[in-house]
Amino acid sequence: MARPVTLFTGQWADLGFEDVCSLIGGFGYDGLEIACWGDHMDVERAAKDPDYVAKKKKTLAKYGLKCWALGNHLAGQCVGDAFGDPRLEGFAPKKLAGQWENIRQWGIQQMLYTAQAAKNMGCSVVTGFMGSPIWKYLYSFPQTTEAMVADGFAEILELWTPILDEFDRCGVKFALEVHPSEIAFDYYTAKRLLEVFGYRETLGFNFDPSHLQWQGVDPALFYRDFADRIYHVHIKDCYVKLDGRSGILGSHLQFGDVRRGWNFVSPGHGDVNFEFIVREANTAGYKGPFSIEWEDNGMDRLFGAKEALAFVRKIDFDRSSVSFDGAMEN
Repeated sequence: MARPVTLFTGQWADLGFEDVCSLIGGFGYDGLEIACWGDHMDVERAAKDPDYVAKKKKTLAKYGLKCWALGNHLAGQCVGDAFGDPRLEGFAPKKLAGQWENIRQWGIQQMLYTAQAAKNMGCSVVTGFMGSPIWKYLYSFPQTTEAMVADGFAEILELWTPILDEFDRCGVKFALEVHPSEIAFDYYTAKRLLEVFGYRETLGFNFDPSHLQWQGVDPALFYRDFADRIYHVHIKDCYVKLDGRSGILGSHLQFGDVRRGWNFVSPGHGDVNFEFIVREANTAGYKGPFSIEWEDNGMDRLFGAKEALAFVRKIDFDRSSVSFDGAMEN
């Protein structure tokens, strides 16, 4: 049976929740991965108010949609990032601007609420970010010592252990999206994160091939090696176009600028080999949703969302139940 195809609503939070449900349900999607910002999901209310949850479920059902996962990337980023980054002020309440410790505590409380909200919504997974106090050390000059890196991972362990304790109590898994700006952003940092947390079962990954592809990491190989820790799958694409002027680090050019060395594009328009990923998912026995995170500044998003759904329906296939050469035996 084909996996359900959902849409992550993070890039659609400028629209009201019911408007998104109507639109995406009308396109034929099976469900939504609901972002915990805009009016799509207030995690405190969902944690505390059964009527709020019932209304969300009723709206989903009205448009023939289900929800397998919540996504809370913004609050999670506020938990683990280094103090002083003004970009975090756009994620937290405006009244907390410049109050870095309060922003962190807000992020922690939001993630605690998110675990309960997911449980109440009937979701077994929350996708999101953890932040990183050492992302600024990505390039090792001024010199970065191993102790600095170890201290950063230790800080994430200290900050996130109580949060994951709450996830355990709620029976919900947390799936970190391995992503630049996170404590785990590529193959070896993902491996190190699992080691630091003692391979705690609650913590796994939201597999997003686009963030691996442009770094030169093979997404299918990442899936194979971390298959038992992949709790959710994003379908997202990117292309790499190093033309002799552009660099892999993006040159401080905005996403969508054709001068960049790489860009996110609608699924099927980039370099990600999704067939290899489907084969790895089949081998691993993954039966969860393929959730389209649609990002393409060069394409109309309504056109893109419809086309992306058709693309995923086409590339998703079941593993064979028979050996193709079995009929050759006597």
